[in-house]
Amino acid sequence: MLNVTRLFKEYPNDNGEMVKAAQNITFEVPQGKLFTLLGPSGCGKTTTLRSIAGLEKPSSGEITLGERVIYSSQKRAFVPPNRRDIGMVFQSYAIWPHMNVFQNAAFPLQVGKKKYSKAQIEDKVMRALNVVQLDGLEAREATKLSGGQQQRLALARALVMEPQLLLLDEPLSNLDAKLRERMRFELKRLQRELGITTVYVTHDQSEALALSNQIAVMNAGHIVQIGTPREIYEHPNSKFVADFIGSTNFVNGTVIEKQNQPGRYKLNTEAGEIVAYSAEPLAKGETVLLSIRPENIHVSLNRPAAVNVWEAILDTKIFLGEYLDFQLKAGEKLLQARVHPSLRIDVGQKVYLEMEPEKCIALRNPDSSSQVVKVMQDVSGSDDSREVS
Repeated sequence: MLNVTRLFKEYPNDNGEMVKAAQNITFEVPQGKLFTLLGPSGCGKTTTLRSIAGLEKPSSGEITLGERVIYSSQKRAFVPPNRRDIGMVFQSYAIWPHMNVFQNAAFPLQVGKKKYSKAQIEDKVMRALNVVQLDGLEAREATKLSGGQQQRLALARALVMEPQLLLLDEPLSNLDAKLRERMRFELKRLQRELGITTVYVTHDQSEALALSNQIAVMNAGHIVQIGTPREIYEHPNSKFVADFIGSTNFVNGTVIEKQNQPGRYKLNTEAGEIVAYSAEPLAKGETVLLSIRPENIHVSLNRPAAVNVWEAILDTKIFLGEYLDFQLKAGEKLLQARVHPSLRIDVGQKVYLEMEPEKCIALRNPDSSSQVVKVMQDVSGSDDSREVS
């Protein structure tokens, strides 16, 4: 439905140096799905979104929406923003303070190229307000709405034109934590019920994991990994992705040998020997970085009968209500584990750490800062000569 192909955007900064805001951005969003661009400030996600909206003119590449080419450097095509059939909600909701709720939602219909009758406008506005659960508030002054209601009004204003594509640029960032969590459910419900194709921009990993069908993680102008929320979280392809998405433990290791099961390798690490998983083939003696999520370290007082078991000493514990955070010393390495608050272990006590091999992810080239996704690449063509025999 939406295809972005080899998109580049560069512009000069105040010193005349070229800033590479977006580099070789390629992805597609199927009809009715929510696709998230996730990354830290300055990674190029908003530049990419604004390029799709037509608010930025890329340096090169192509963007198609359905059957229409809305931008192409090769074809010299650039469709103006008001003719792209796109709705957009910005970080600041840009609610008109001198208008009431109805007038705010009706504004795009009144100033658009297509002319609507008064009855048509009323019908479309009331349907949009009903979708975002603001019906009954149409006469209220926009400034009298709560933060969450203003956010929903901004959504209604974007939806009233029934756009082909909806773009959301950090729409929840101005809300407090509890309201933001509630609005995630609202957004997910709306997107699912309306079936509208959506591109969502955020730096908040929790938002991305909660809302998305697919996530593109961005860093320094590049997409570094694309996948479902579960794929991104459970199988990061680099140190950056593992570190940016949630909490994790990093442990340095060296490959000892390949195991019989696919993707399993025995490693020697600073915390002890372990069997880990790698989606890529690893060579004997190769240096890797092990990523283990805190919730995937199971702590017990008795030694379990498992493949991966490390001995450790409980160094520190923090009570956080829903769970306990343990800091554990295994060998010379400090590890974080997340456990149920019912687990009663004293600081200084000896414990055993159990980890499933598939939850211990071995990352190749951990020091590489430019692990860029080559979208649509045939991974079966990778060099297998490095694999341990």
